[in-house]
Amino acid sequence: MSVLVLIGAQWGDEGKGKATDLYGERVQWVVRYQGGNNAGHTVVLPDGQKFAIRLIPSGILTPGVTNVIGNGVVVNPEALLSELDELEARGVDTSGLLISADAHLVMPYHVAMDRVTERYLGKAKIGTTGRGIGPAYQDKVARLGIRVQDLLDPSILQQKVESALELKNQILVKVYNRKALDGQRIVDEVLAQGERFAHRIADTRLLLDEAIIRGEHVLMEGSQGTLLDVDHGTYPFVTSSNPTSGGAAVGAGLGATRITAVMGILKAYTTRVGSGPFPTELFDQWGDYLRTTGGEVGVNTGRDRRCGWFDAVIARYATRVNGITDYFLTKLDVLSSMEQVPVCVAYDVDGERVDEMPLTQTGFHHAVPVYEYLPGWFEDISGCRTFDELPANAQAYVRRVEELAGARISAIGVGPGRDQTIVLHDVLG
Repeated sequence: MSVLVLIGAQWGDEGKGKATDLYGERVQWVVRYQGGNNAGHTVVLPDGQKFAIRLIPSGILTPGVTNVIGNGVVVNPEALLSELDELEARGVDTSGLLISADAHLVMPYHVAMDRVTERYLGKAKIGTTGRGIGPAYQDKVARLGIRVQDLLDPSILQQKVESALELKNQILVKVYNRKALDGQRIVDEVLAQGERFAHRIADTRLLLDEAIIRGEHVLMEGSQGTLLDVDHGTYPFVTSSNPTSGGAAVGAGLGATRITAVMGILKAYTTRVGSGPFPTELFDQWGDYLRTTGGEVGVNTGRDRRCGWFDAVIARYATRVNGITDYFLTKLDVLSSMEQVPVCVAYDVDGERVDEMPLTQTGFHHAVPVYEYLPGWFEDISGCRTFDELPANAQAYVRRVEELAGARISAIGVGPGRDQTIVLHDVLG
């Protein structure tokens, strides 16, 4: 039995889908434990097929795996059905997908509130995807949320929607000068959508516990990354949930002692989407090079990702707050054809060297990277399948990143394909 948590160790977009797909072949369960359809994973199968996975766990592409949308996820019914339809149209068997009865729903009024609020904030906007994720989590914490199980009781659903709209329509009309939403229309729409996935609703906490007792392997998959965690990220430029390993236990309904390994997914350089400070961000030809060569476009948003050099301060921080035992270093191939590769090893904050994350938001905003320059390599490494096949300078880069991050690198991505991976250590045992 093993319970492996996959964590984005930067701002997300590190290649978690590739890691989930790789290890998904050896597990019986894949669990998505937080977030919503505001983040996506790209998975490339051996036959070249590319899939953009948004809300459904990436394990859906591996036959025989049971996939779970956990209680910590917020589910947009329309987005869920659209994604299921896309997968099934391409021949993917989705019969193994289960949804926690306690997951919350993203309702149409959440989307409306998200979009109008971001527009109203102007230059102070957070940079959300406008998909209603934040407002859905707000209602969850305020105990006004609609849960998946409410789709099984139309009268309860009706009461909850009417109660929520009493305030939200006032805000939409009187503050933002928008039209009021029709509660009955929303109820009818969501109930009709719910009929299509009611058979998937389950007590997933119980099923996962029973699976672990039987000795089966469970992989828990988050969306976004450590620095987008609402508690541990670069607040306020964060998501509304906990992508970190503590969120995995909460969002799947498993005790923390069930987790046997935590793997951080770490890109060989750094990217982020959305607003907020980014110490190693590049605005020159190298930023363009990483963006173009790495295909750095958001799966969900279609926005160009901001790109910068590898940041060891962030990696060390991720190791600490997640309890990371292993790293999967992705996109090493993107750094090929460079004479030297800069690595940020510390920050200069107002004239003082800082080796760990600054205490305050202001300190992080003022952080200037302190670089160490490593020799580059020009060889094409996309065909390498063992560590020894990598050029000497690429090997040295990996070992230096490992040393700086503070946890062993157990897998290396050398291309987008499922088979373009070098495995150094077996994290599933």
